[in-house]
Amino acid sequence: MSSSNVNHLSQPCIYERKSRFMKWLSKLFKSGPSSRAVSTGEQQPQFLGDENMAWRAPYRSLDDRTRNNKEKEELDRAIALSLAEDLKRPNGYRWRSDNDEDLARSLHDSFNSAPYPSYVPRDYYHPRGYRTCAGCKREIGYGNYLGCMGTFYHPECFRCRACGYPITEHEFSLSGRDTYHKSCFKELTHPKCEVCHQFIPTNGVGLIEYRCHPFWSQKYCPAHEHDNTARCCSCERLESRNTTYISLGDGRSLCLECMESAIMDTGDCQPLYHAIRDYYEGMNMRIDQQIPMLLVERQALNEAIEGEKHGFHHMPETRGLCLSEEQTVTSILKRPRMERRGLVGIRTQPQKLIRRCEVTAILVLYGLPRLLTGAILAHELMHGWLRLNDYRNLRPEVEEGICQVLSYMWLESEVIPGTRSMPSTSTASSSSTWSYGSTSTASSSSSWSASKKGGRSSVENKLGEFFMHQIAHDASPAYGGGYRAAMAAVNKYGLRRTLDHIRYTGTFPE
Repeated sequence: MSSSNVNHLSQPCIYERKSRFMKWLSKLFKSGPSSRAVSTGEQQPQFLGDENMAWRAPYRSLDDRTRNNKEKEELDRAIALSLAEDLKRPNGYRWRSDNDEDLARSLHDSFNSAPYPSYVPRDYYHPRGYRTCAGCKREIGYGNYLGCMGTFYHPECFRCRACGYPITEHEFSLSGRDTYHKSCFKELTHPKCEVCHQFIPTNGVGLIEYRCHPFWSQKYCPAHEHDNTARCCSCERLESRNTTYISLGDGRSLCLECMESAIMDTGDCQPLYHAIRDYYEGMNMRIDQQIPMLLVERQALNEAIEGEKHGFHHMPETRGLCLSEEQTVTSILKRPRMERRGLVGIRTQPQKLIRRCEVTAILVLYGLPRLLTGAILAHELMHGWLRLNDYRNLRPEVEEGICQVLSYMWLESEVIPGTRSMPSTSTASSSSTWSYGSTSTASSSSSWSASKKGGRSSVENKLGEFFMHQIAHDASPAYGGGYRAAMAAVNKYGLRRTLDHIRYTGTFPE
């Protein structure tokens, strides 16, 4: 009974003490940091996980620190008053006072040492999905993602600009802001050999070294200049591994583009020969003498050069000859057939050439494209015109130079019609109608030339531009240097005055 009375009396005391203490704590927390956070409109921290949280120590003003110190002092004073009040009461009324003290101190400690900041400023708090994929433009949210150059991607959206497939390797190539597989980037930027179609290897010092044709821009490994790779005898391009050149049977090869317009025998070349004679006549440079013209093999041409006492020859490859000595020459009588292994069935005929004037014959290599054959004929005909008009003992750079000018001018008239206005005092029909081994007339040869012009392809025109490029950029002193000096004189003084100056002085006018 006495025990029940103690418990009964102690209840109001405990309730009263707890009531005052909890009321004070309630008042304290109402004015605490959480209350301030709400009143100031700041957001409470949300436990969303590390991926979407950007924690940073909050900024606290001086006023906040002053208020916190005052609150700490108030809490200490409240605890002290509570303990003093317990000491004044009888032992029987002191129930769980130590626990109350522990509770107050734990609240005090938890208040002053919270594991998270009391608030997160708006500048550093990011809600879920704040990262946007630069590939699909959708939010990333939870899960794996990739970052590159300040942008973010879903793994499946991080793709190669070249092939479009995702980049899964640890290393990749970057060009500007575009990403590539290393292999794709190499395909785009590392030069490939246009002969073997492999990446051009680096040299001993780690640099990419290759050869490049000055006109065709064909890039190839330096090794192909010495590994017996076939080279077209007309356009100089190397044979690619996925194409096949045609062997002419005399050590020369011809690419398929040059083969399209190749002239294969003497009869086929006669209309072109007469068309070029007409071209000379149109410039008041008519050739009245009947000069035979033959297409020959390489060996026959070299033998004719050895027996020739007059003239300067472009080595190592001579493709035409203005013959002044009597010789027996083997010419191409019938064009060969083209089979898989090359040209077969070629028919030749030896012919005795008799000298009737200063020029015995004009010889040209067979199997060359029409425009190159015509350029050679125009060059050799100029040699003939000079000899027939008593231009004697000219230096090689003068004679070869002016012959190259006529060759270039004829090509220019074929490739770029109307470029030069050539004077003409007679029609094509008034020119000589004689042709070696043929009964064709000059008028028919002229119409043949016109029809060929109309039907010429862009490929053939490009070949003509290349042959002009060859003449203009020839490095030899006689052919290249002579051409440039002769063309400068012709452009300044005209062809007729330049020829007159050569006749009297043996040099070009300056």
